[in-house]
Amino acid sequence: MKSFEWANPKTIADAVKLLSVSSAAADIDEAPRPIAGGQDLLTTMKDYTSRPARLVNLKQIRGLDRITLNARGLTIGALVTLSELEEHADVRKSFPGLSEAAHSIATPQIRNLGTVGGNLCQRPRCWYFRLEEVVCLKKGGSECYAAKGENKYNAIIAGGPSYIVHPSDLAPMLLALGARITVSGASGRRVIPLDKFFTLPSQGNIRRENVLQNDDIITEIFVPASPLAAHSTYLKFKERESLDFALASVATAVQLAPDRSVRDVRIVLGGVAPVPWRVPAAEKFLIGKQLNNETLAEAAKISLAEAKPLEKNAYKVPLAQTLVRRALAKAGNA
Repeated sequence: MKSFEWANPKTIADAVKLLSVSSAAADIDEAPRPIAGGQDLLTTMKDYTSRPARLVNLKQIRGLDRITLNARGLTIGALVTLSELEEHADVRKSFPGLSEAAHSIATPQIRNLGTVGGNLCQRPRCWYFRLEEVVCLKKGGSECYAAKGENKYNAIIAGGPSYIVHPSDLAPMLLALGARITVSGASGRRVIPLDKFFTLPSQGNIRRENVLQNDDIITEIFVPASPLAAHSTYLKFKERESLDFALASVATAVQLAPDRSVRDVRIVLGGVAPVPWRVPAAEKFLIGKQLNNETLAEAAKISLAEAKPLEKNAYKVPLAQTLVRRALAKAGNA
């Protein structure tokens, strides 16, 4: 990998300053980067997808590794590890889908190091993007090679001009639960709803996957308490039993009325679009209805109505539909 400077700030303000030094770098992949667990960043550095001039270590900043729960909701520090989130007793009880999503990620060794903030900020897994020799659209080139090439793992919804899929397992579940992210940067502290955090390739800077600037760092994630949270679940299909990303996944949360009809519901797809993909049309269809085989099948159909598969990934449509049916049935019976 390219040589780099290592910095150990003790405060958020110092970290922001260290990230700001070269914020005007000609190539955003050469600007300083924050590092926590480093599970994705170090991989991209080894294949020269990222070439930061400086790494800013966040682990010595106090207070970013805490989980707190009160009547308002759940606050998760950006440096909380995936294992800590998965195993936290209050999370398992009150936000079961979030614990399931954390458990689905990679292996215990990676979950012991990987952080919540890092999981949300992963770079795409498309093999054209990850190959050092290929300069694709996401790396400043002129073409998305997946569009007409090997696209088994790429987007079937909202793709173009780049057909990446977002790799995070936490993101769909956090979006379903209405999470908000707190970010600190040179422009100050701001709170961003998760549905405004991720960006499509057709929006803004195609080189980025979210609204973060070079000098921004995530400090915490807040998940509001709600009747939905206790009846949430996350289902994921992957090729290998461990250490794999979702071919398709579904995060759901359901609140039922006394007569077992749906009072409120959230459905968010993962592994099928460049961002976690919420499907409000399917949610609207389910309101006031019982979760029987007929309504589950129709909700699944509606959830994938916008799918436009590429040559080699049409299998994702029935796969995601099956996950929607199963996830809704599970959350409705929780």
